[in-house]
Amino acid sequence: MKLDEVPQDDGGTHAGHHKLLYAVDEQGRYCGAPSQGWEAEAFCTRLAVQELEEQAAAALADWRAGRRSPLPWLMYRSRLDEAALAQIVGLWRWRLRRHFRPAVYRRLPAKLLARYAEAFGVELDALIRYQQELPA
Repeated sequence: MKLDEVPQDDGGTHAGHHKLLYAVDEQGRYCGAPSQGWEAEAFCTRLAVQELEEQAAAALADWRAGRRSPLPWLMYRSRLDEAALAQIVGLWRWRLRRHFRPAVYRRLPAKLLARYAEAFGVELDALIRYQQELPA
């Protein structure tokens, strides 16, 4: 894209900040150009956030009903997916999915819960309290 074609639609997803895009100047060289965003990008971002919020609400309902551990809710609330969370905490995805089961989550050691707490940016005490509050 040329320097004068950099999109400047104010989609509202950057909260007043600019995004750096690369474009070609008059001499044919690439250079950085600030962009306020692009309406199509803003629409897709809002759609993705809405989907994550719906998944978080469903995961919260499952947790409160005792069908799942709080980990899926925290994962979606933090805008992560299984692959990203598994990479952050250093686990295989199959192990992560096991921890979504309340009976398995209830037995997780504090050392592993600390890795989840760091990934979600919550206190370890909260995850330990969630273990104790799960219905049997």
